Amino acid sequence: MNVDSSLPLAMDWVTAPHAWSHTSGVLTVTAGPRTDVFTDPVGGAVRRDAAVALTDPPEGDWQFSARLRVGFGAAWDAGGLVVWSDDDHWAKLTFEQAHDGTPSVYSVVTRGRSDDALAGPVAGDALWLRISRTGEGFVFHVSDDGAFWRLVRQFALDGSRASRVGVVAQSPVGEGCRVDFDDIRLTPTSLAHLFDGR
Repeated sequence: MNVDSSLPLAMDWVTAPHAWSHTSGVLTVTAGPRTDVFTDPVGGAVRRDAAVALTDPPEGDWQFSARLRVGFGAAWDAGGLVVWSDDDHWAKLTFEQAHDGTPSVYSVVTRGRSDDALAGPVAGDALWLRISRTGEGFVFHVSDDGAFWRLVRQFALDGSRASRVGVVAQSPVGEGCRVDFDDIRLTPTSLAHLFDGR
């Protein structure tokens, strides 16, 4: 067993989790109870207590991806990838349990207040997520096998600082949530095509 006391890709905790480990290439993060990162689009209430670790991506275009397995226990339990400019400009792509118990893909883009959207249900127990930087914008994709990717959304952030990228784990109404991240990659590559799965 290869135990590493550091986070992959030189990430650092912006908000520390309840617990974490990095063993044999698997980053295991346990979100604390009732933790989230979200700015309510209606009332403006702010949550910033989900576990978040970030790193500095390369200059220019890049792609950040990982496979996730989530120990769902309550609605909105999730693990995901996040791109962060500042507290008012950030976005996350999550493998998340819907209110009816269905594992699903969600995305949130925050420019002051959060704009969240459901992309659809997930059949398997693992899911690959990917964030691509392309020019001045970003693209979210998901994959069942790490090879063919489906578009979730594209967007711009326009924050005050250069964006960082990393992982998130949350349990907004639950007692905590374990997320396993593996096959974590950050490469200085450009998105080949928005729609064709590459």
